[in-house]
Amino acid sequence: MPPFKTPFNGYAVKFSPFYEQRLAVATSQNFGILGNGRIHVIDLSPAGPIAEIAAYDTADGVYDVSWSESHDSLLVAAVADGSVKLYDLSLPPTSNPVRSLSEHTRETHSVDYNAVRRDSFLSSSWDDTIKLWTIDRPTSVRTFKEHAYCVYSAAWNPRHADVFASASGDCTARIWDVREPGSTMILPAHEFEILSCDWNKYDDAVIATSSVDKSIKVWDVRNYRVPVAVLNGHGYAVRKVKFSPHRASVIASCSYDMTVCLWDYMVEDSLIGRYDHHTEFAVGVDMSVLVEGLLASTGWDEFVYVWQHGTDPKAP
Repeated sequence: MPPFKTPFNGYAVKFSPFYEQRLAVATSQNFGILGNGRIHVIDLSPAGPIAEIAAYDTADGVYDVSWSESHDSLLVAAVADGSVKLYDLSLPPTSNPVRSLSEHTRETHSVDYNAVRRDSFLSSSWDDTIKLWTIDRPTSVRTFKEHAYCVYSAAWNPRHADVFASASGDCTARIWDVREPGSTMILPAHEFEILSCDWNKYDDAVIATSSVDKSIKVWDVRNYRVPVAVLNGHGYAVRKVKFSPHRASVIASCSYDMTVCLWDYMVEDSLIGRYDHHTEFAVGVDMSVLVEGLLASTGWDEFVYVWQHGTDPKAP
């Protein structure tokens, strides 16, 4: 289907867990360095172009978005001023954001909603911390501070309501349990900055990390001395990594090499798809929970593409 053009540079894209045609897109002006941001909520149409159903402007760039797992109209956004903002699509634009949570002292880089407990979410920041929030509280429940550099990503375990992973520029990934005082595991996963992490949706002990070293590594936290798999094929830093919600061993990734790749880490020739539709850094990728094989990506070329795996993202 035709791509959706954003006025600013794309940073993240997320499929709604409630409506198969709906996505949220985080964007930032001037490549996120300085300027405004905008969140777009868009609906796919089988016949016509992608339609924008809502847009929210911010004074600073938006680096990430996450849909609520309990309310179909609720969005959480990570903003470059260090805030975490909540938006409710069911309310008029003048009532949004419904909440702005300002605790991080540097840019908020990622947000992730808890799919098990459904009332809480994580934010990670360049201030080296991760914060735990609940929908009904104006202040964070807890701050997790162990990383020695920017925390680029934090992701809830898909089965355990209290367990999450974090990926940092300090070259480690950490596993946390919110019931414990500190991290429960430290993975010295890469020799360069780790930009992203995600859990396998079918094996709650398997995690993937992606790095500036151009690689994706798959780990089993029960035995993490050596990775289960190392996926090489990107030409530059791998910005995001995402496990398929439908196939246990399939991973999507996007990179500063402008490509989106699909991998099956259980087979020898693990690279099963490469898409080079973006003309600038590809920095956002997601896979639909509701429609198997449906992918979305965004990048600094100001486009959002949605396509079925195996088809041309640029096909009309």
